[in-house]
Order: sequence, then structure tokens, then C-alpha cells
Amino acid sequence: MHRPLVITEDRDLLDDLVRIAAAAGAQLDVAHVPAHARPFWSLAPLVVVGADLADALAAAAPPARDRVFLVTRDPDHPDTWRRCVTAGAQAVVSLPEEERRLVDEFADAMEPHPRAGAVLCAIGGRGGAGASVLSACLALRASGDHLRTLLVDADPLGGGLDALLGQEETPGARWADLVARQGRISSAALQAALPSFGDLAVLSFHRGATEAIPAQAMRSVLEAGRRGFDLVVVDLPRHLDPSAIEALGRASRTLLVATADVRGVLAAAQVLEQAGRHTADIRAVFRPGILDHDVAAASLGIPAAGQLADQPRLTATLNRGDLPKLGPRTVLGGFCAALLRDLLPSEPA
Repeated sequence: MHRPLVITEDRDLLDDLVRIAAAAGAQLDVAHVPAHARPFWSLAPLVVVGADLADALAAAAPPARDRVFLVTRDPDHPDTWRRCVTAGAQAVVSLPEEERRLVDEFADAMEPHPRAGAVLCAIGGRGGAGASVLSACLALRASGDHLRTLLVDADPLGGGLDALLGQEETPGARWADLVARQGRISSAALQAALPSFGDLAVLSFHRGATEAIPAQAMRSVLEAGRRGFDLVVVDLPRHLDPSAIEALGRASRTLLVATADVRGVLAAAQVLEQAGRHTADIRAVFRPGILDHDVAAASLGIPAAGQLADQPRLTATLNRGDLPKLGPRTVLGGFCAALLRDLLPSEPA
């Protein structure tokens, strides 16, 4: 991968740019005169031009390209915008005020193949409804269809999605390794750090004492997930904490898993009242019960995403540490495929 290009003679500015790039996990190619920038100009994913060499760069007349930024410490200088235009830059970045923006630009430049993944949340209408199992099965089915998938465990008291999948001993980062992280996370670094098998990466908790996930940590993970994965599935706790609220606010869709009986619908209505404050598209997945599914959906006042039949052998399969069979001819596999087709209509699921 080619590196971002910096064109400046200002040593102090260069020191700051190297530090900012390092915060984004990027290394730089540096040209102290415009002539030295020619071999890198068209190949660099991003070009940063110091105000000190903007006029000299304009005189060299490099070919037009996108993602060129003029960096200055004096945005109010009368020549700033003239230099921006003549150097072929698309924007002026003022330091130190816009340092965070420049970190994001460097990080974007280092993403090898940015994606625009959908975020799907699942939440149980009551304990034991099956939201965690559905989350895991959706992630497994999507990854089996060669969609790069991130499964996020957002419930500190849920027992661990890695254990549900029989992957609790797989080495890799867990939430405790990420909660202190401030700001942006590289999607490539996230994929490399997490336990994974095939096209599925899993972010869960360490065994033992757990701490609540800060909202900023969830935001960083989901942003990296959207850039680096085709699908992000988040298993939410029923009692919403700030990180769960953050995930709901970024969800393309949320599945509320409810049992079709009186207590199940009443409990799901309580969860829905809370979750509905933070996301727009919530649909119900019903487990079998004494109520007709249409009656249960009407009681909740949200669309039904489907009816999930009981899977008598599923619990035993998961307790053995085996993965469920999710082929297109199985009931569970077909159900997951239908949900994914509805969410990702352009994908092969």
C-alpha cells in the first residue's frame, strides 16, 4: 500500500504531521521540495501540503487529483484560500484546531478496501428468548456466504458469545483490550486483533469480572466495523447501558426476539419502549407460544420479521461446542438467510 504524501519544508509542521499520522497508524512519504513529490503525487492515497510550499507546488503544476489538503497554522492569513486553490487542494486544515480531522483523513487513507457494512442489532424481549443464539446464527450464516462479518457481544453478563460458538479458548483481543482506546480504530487492525475463523470475527468478553463498555469504545468499534466488514451483528443486553444505546443509534435494523405468549409480549413491550427511543427500525422475531404471531405483532405495534421455530437439538449442539448446521435447506439456516436477504438485498445471502 502506498503511503500519504507530505510536502513541506517547515520542520515544526512536519513533526506535528508525523505525530498525527502515527495516531492514525500511518507512515508518511515526505518531500521537502515539490520536484521530489512527483514520483508519489499520483500514487499517494492522500496529499498534505504545508502552506509554506503551496505557491511552489502551484508553480510546478502537478496534475489535478482528489484528497489534497492545505495545512496551516494561520487560517486567517489573507493568502490562505488563494494558496488552497492554486495548489489544487480541496480543503484547508487548521492546526491545532482540526487535528482530529487530520487523524481521520490519515486513517481513511490507510484503509485498504473501505466498505459500508450494515449494523444489525438483536435484543431479547425477555431472558432466554434466544437473541444471543439468533445473533450468532445470523453471523455464522452471513460469513458462510462469504460476507465479511463482525459479531459483537455487547452484554457483559451474557456468558460470552465466544463460548456460545465454542471459541472461548481462541486467542485474540476481547473488550478489556479495547475499552481504554480513545478515538478511531483502524478496521484492518481490528480484524487482525480479534479471534476469527473464516470470514467471521468475534468481539466478546474475558472470563471473570467485566466492566461496562464505554459508549466511545462501542462507537469506535462500530465505525471500524462498518468500514472493514460487510455486516456487523450486535447482541444487546435487555437493560440498555450507554454502549447499547450507542449501538442502537447506529443500527440499520434491530430484531426484538419475543415469545408469542402473554408474558413474553408484555416483557417485549417494556424492552421495545426503551429501545424505540434510540433507533427507528425495530422488527419482531417470534418464538412459538400460545398466541398467534399476527396477534402478538399487533400487540407490539411493530412489523414481524419472521417466525423462528423451536430447534430441539440446538441447545445440545451448542453445549458440546459444535456449530449449528445452517445450510439453506435447514429450517434455521433458511430463516437466517431470509433475514439477511431482507437486510442486504444486494448480497448473495
